[in-house]
Amino acid sequence: MKLTDKPQKWQCVLTCWGTKYGTGDINKLIARVAKNNEHVARFVIISDRDHKGLDPRAEPAKLPEIFIKPEFTTGGQCHAKLSMFQKGVLKTDMPAIYIDLDTAIFGPIEQAFDFRKDEKSIVMFQSANLPFSRLARIIFHLTKGKRYARGNSSFVVFHPKHWSEIADKFLAIYDAGEFRKFRPTISDERYISWVAHDHMIALPNSFAVKFPTEYMQHHAILSYAKACIPWVRRRREKLSVVTLCSLELKPEKLVGLPLNAHLSDSKGRILVWNDFVLGTLRKKLIEYYADEAIKKT
Repeated sequence: MKLTDKPQKWQCVLTCWGTKYGTGDINKLIARVAKNNEHVARFVIISDRDHKGLDPRAEPAKLPEIFIKPEFTTGGQCHAKLSMFQKGVLKTDMPAIYIDLDTAIFGPIEQAFDFRKDEKSIVMFQSANLPFSRLARIIFHLTKGKRYARGNSSFVVFHPKHWSEIADKFLAIYDAGEFRKFRPTISDERYISWVAHDHMIALPNSFAVKFPTEYMQHHAILSYAKACIPWVRRRREKLSVVTLCSLELKPEKLVGLPLNAHLSDSKGRILVWNDFVLGTLRKKLIEYYADEAIKKT
């Protein structure tokens, strides 16, 4: 297989713990991914419990006990997500795309494999100001790992056979009593970015965006101004992935907001819930989360 070729088979990985999300959320995402991607061969759901009514295409995988800790799963922490890198949790016969359950899929996502440079590449959302780049890698080495480019793990492209060290090193740091004392362990995505710094690649914003970063600004007028830019509107129309990360509302409640409602997040960014600011995305989200036909529960 050429590096630029999409894999003939790949696995879709989801995680679920606690009570915020359930079987309906899992089934919805499986249905959307299956509908838009012909080469997805396996759906794996890593969870701390059984799910009644789970889509028959899903293969349950037990969340390892070592990751079922309050400091890994509560208070907005998602370190339990690192379990997908632990040896034996995922099969290593094919590459994977991990997707958060609060992510909406509007088109094919297999093209994400084209963004890799090699099998060890990890592709995810860019965060912070320092981009994944040669410069970032130089800064990492010059600062002995104190400064590094960071990503967001709502959507991650990786190959399980290459990255068991992510989980192994994390658990070793935890056992040594350095969890959260060692700054990269503040979040799962910081930690992934730190361990795999030489192999990180950013998802292009023509393919996938974080909803708060793309559509929310610190003043409503800025959201209107950005929506007026022709090339921004064209780019947004072609998005395959929109993750609703960092929003306090579950998607089902988000789409129930009244027209022209304003909503602020913890960073002071303002959502303007109308078609001028959001374009066709508002109606797409309403259709996506109100579509009962693909709900199993």
